[in-house]
Amino acid sequence: MQPNEITEVLNRPISQEMLARDLTRLAYIAKDGTPRNVPIAFAWNGSEIVMCTSKNAPKLPALRNNPTVALTIDTEVHPPKILLIRGRAELDFVGGIPDEYLQATSTYEMTPEQRVGWEAEVRSLYHDGMVRIVVTPTWVKLIDFETTLPSAVEELVRQREERHHS
Repeated sequence: MQPNEITEVLNRPISQEMLARDLTRLAYIAKDGTPRNVPIAFAWNGSEIVMCTSKNAPKLPALRNNPTVALTIDTEVHPPKILLIRGRAELDFVGGIPDEYLQATSTYEMTPEQRVGWEAEVRSLYHDGMVRIVVTPTWVKLIDFETTLPSAVEELVRQREERHHS
């Protein structure tokens, strides 16, 4: 997929709505060769998905070994909206709490007092830093079931239309 095609899909209003959500599902291959799929908070900075994790997270050695990942951001309503993203994870070890971590959790439902307590707990827990998992999209697909469909469904629709017109 060409960079301009990726940009076009990601700039669509529904994609922007999806990129403003709290959670993505990160799929990767574990060190034992089996797949993993974990929900994780993320932030979109306009060109990259940034997720943050602890320095001892089991996913880090796996991502160093095989940085190929897939992300799913979706809704829980009908019809669902689904943004699929593929790319390579780059690991960035940082001191302190990355801004993206606080940004990724900014829409969590908390009172101001709960937020203060939560941030204090985060700063205490991750005082020696975190790891930013940065993914630049190399492939994207938006499925909204109104203007776009999963590729297998698109093929069935095309076949049905061919039968109908012949």
